[in-house]
Amino acid sequence: MNDALCDESRLIKGPRSLPPVNAVLDAVRAALAEARAALLEGRGAATDPDALARRALVLIDRRESDPGRLRPVLNATGIVLHTGLGRAPWAEEAVERASAVARGFCNLEFELEEGERGRRTSGVVPLIRELTGAEAATVVNNNAAATVLALRALAAGREVVVSRGELIEIGGGFRLPEVFEVSGARLREVGTTNKTRLDDYRRALGPNTAALLRVHPSNYRIVGFTEQAPLPDLARLAHDHGLWMIDDIGSGTLAPGLPSGVDGEPTAAEGIAAGADVVLFSGDKLLGGPQCGVLAGAAPAIRRIEADPMMRALRVDKTTLAALEATLQLVRDGRGPDRLPVWRMIAAPLEELAARAEGLARAFRDLGLNASVVAAESQIGGGSAPVRPIPTRAVRVDPPFPPPHETERAWARALRLGGPPVVARIQAGAVLFDPRTLAVTDEPPLIEAVRIIGKID
Repeated sequence: MNDALCDESRLIKGPRSLPPVNAVLDAVRAALAEARAALLEGRGAATDPDALARRALVLIDRRESDPGRLRPVLNATGIVLHTGLGRAPWAEEAVERASAVARGFCNLEFELEEGERGRRTSGVVPLIRELTGAEAATVVNNNAAATVLALRALAAGREVVVSRGELIEIGGGFRLPEVFEVSGARLREVGTTNKTRLDDYRRALGPNTAALLRVHPSNYRIVGFTEQAPLPDLARLAHDHGLWMIDDIGSGTLAPGLPSGVDGEPTAAEGIAAGADVVLFSGDKLLGGPQCGVLAGAAPAIRRIEADPMMRALRVDKTTLAALEATLQLVRDGRGPDRLPVWRMIAAPLEELAARAEGLARAFRDLGLNASVVAAESQIGGGSAPVRPIPTRAVRVDPPFPPPHETERAWARALRLGGPPVVARIQAGAVLFDPRTLAVTDEPPLIEAVRIIGKID
């Protein structure tokens, strides 16, 4: 049967090029497997070679037109740094720079003037230093890697003192104590969940202590009857005892006002000014760049980190460095508010969002939908500013929904499976579209995606 199905005359008819042999074999096997399963379940199945060959052709066509697992989506959730949707969209300058180096060779570790080997981070380090005030800096593939590497390089086999109120769990269920275990450093918990004073850290110091660690709880807040030791006091205590001060700020605010509209988040510049030996933060959160983990701080700490063998395993590639450099240049030149999508979304004026929401609602009503503009809340997301929602205006679509999608969940699913996929918010029996996380250029394809799913007559 396989030989009959693989016969070229059955599979290739008309002006069509011959598919690769492995594609034909995979399609034939899949067609046969489908037929066997149907027969075993008592369902009728065509078993003649021509019918199976036609099914194999369908499977070949599906394979050749497969867009791949990762597809661009329209984010109408109002969550700016949506982890499930890839966090920060890049500035056009970052996209162009990364694309340029991806297409061919580049001077990743080569100094053009001297004609000798160079450092792959030589483009981004001066920018990080300028923007944060750090003596030195380096970059790895994400902030969790930065945390592991800093603990390993500065405190492997020794104790690191951290507040119980900062024993965080990050995305994917990874917990700080587990990060310690991987790094080889030993966790020394002090204080309580809501209160940890400087004396708690002081009493925990001993001959085996290597560092103090402050971790910003970027994805939750402890409020009310609370107290925490100020970073300058922690840094002074650490240095008085010959210890390292590590400050993990997570979400990646470079300095106050970068970006605007985000208050209460620690910044890299403030951490370094307060005396931290190394500050750790993400590149794809509030910085608005590619996924990476930045380590900035005192030269002795960074040299020790870069000398660790794990540095090579965690290093970033040329496209990440190119995109990060372009992002940092935009920030340095004062063009971040205009050019970085994340910064624009966070700072979008409410009146502008209201006007855009009204335009979308009008277009939806023209398609027969029950659409209105409502007050809502956007979220920064990505473990940033968790208790600081941003007022917004959203389009609310209430029942009835286009048949056969009778519920809000069915219609939202149809939108996700459409082209382009649209991810909206389901809330209280309705579907909400927040224009904050939609570019203006996203609006026509959004309206078309809604139209394709079906009008209500």
